[in-house]
Amino acid sequence: MFTLNQLTGFVAVAEEQHFGRAAQRLRMTQPPLTRQIQQLEKELKVQLFDRTSRTVRLTPAGRAFLQDARRLLHEAENAALSVRRVTSGQAGIIRIGFTATSAYGVLGGLLATVREHLPQVDVVLHELVTRDQIDRLSGNSLDLGLARPPAARPELESRRFRAEPLLAALPAGHPLADDAKPLELAEFHGTDMVMYSPTEARYFHELLVTTFGNADVQPIYVQHVSQIHTALALVQVGLGTALVPATAARLHFEGVTFRDVRLPEPNPVELHLVWRRANDNPALRALLGML
Repeated sequence: MFTLNQLTGFVAVAEEQHFGRAAQRLRMTQPPLTRQIQQLEKELKVQLFDRTSRTVRLTPAGRAFLQDARRLLHEAENAALSVRRVTSGQAGIIRIGFTATSAYGVLGGLLATVREHLPQVDVVLHELVTRDQIDRLSGNSLDLGLARPPAARPELESRRFRAEPLLAALPAGHPLADDAKPLELAEFHGTDMVMYSPTEARYFHELLVTTFGNADVQPIYVQHVSQIHTALALVQVGLGTALVPATAARLHFEGVTFRDVRLPEPNPVELHLVWRRANDNPALRALLGML
């Protein structure tokens, strides 16, 4: 079977219509180039050039083969480029898990980074709670997670990606809804509040328990939920107040007012990048380097 070197030599001679000029173009001497063309003709069992002492012209078979030769060289070049891109992380697939609220805050910026700097990388998105992200990352069915801390498994690595405040979500007509100044935690003592599930939303549950406990404040938890948008829906119908991450204000629940809250830690809500230490996906490494 013919080689890529033979195809390259054939295209050069066909375009230059001269063995000497083609050899100069390929930075080689003429005799090896002549032998390449002769071997190619032998493999194809056709004559590709009509040769005289002064001219070199393509035969009808040579003209037909020229198009195929150029196409094969182009495909070979693209194949080499593609594999180099995959190896360097410039191409491939990256599977990203994200929590619902991260879709409103950071996911758009992350995807914009991929589109701008890694346009040959395909992103597959999975909306998952943190617990499910951790399981899939450990099982290597996700490359990267946008999850709540901690990622307490030895095979995983994490890095804080964003921190944001907690806001008070208040139903229309609530006594605190019209207060323009930041609310104090003490103002929630004894008030009805929608709380997060200790199992399905453990991160936010523990964050609020710790925050209120340190301030010696005891709200009345009227309902436990697993999703922030569910908490806002219950606030909307007047079931109680809620504390939610600031990005939740972008959900625009009609009849829900958001107010700042004075907290000991101004940005207590963390979102982490989480990945498996042994993950050898070059696209993941390229993206982490940018983030």
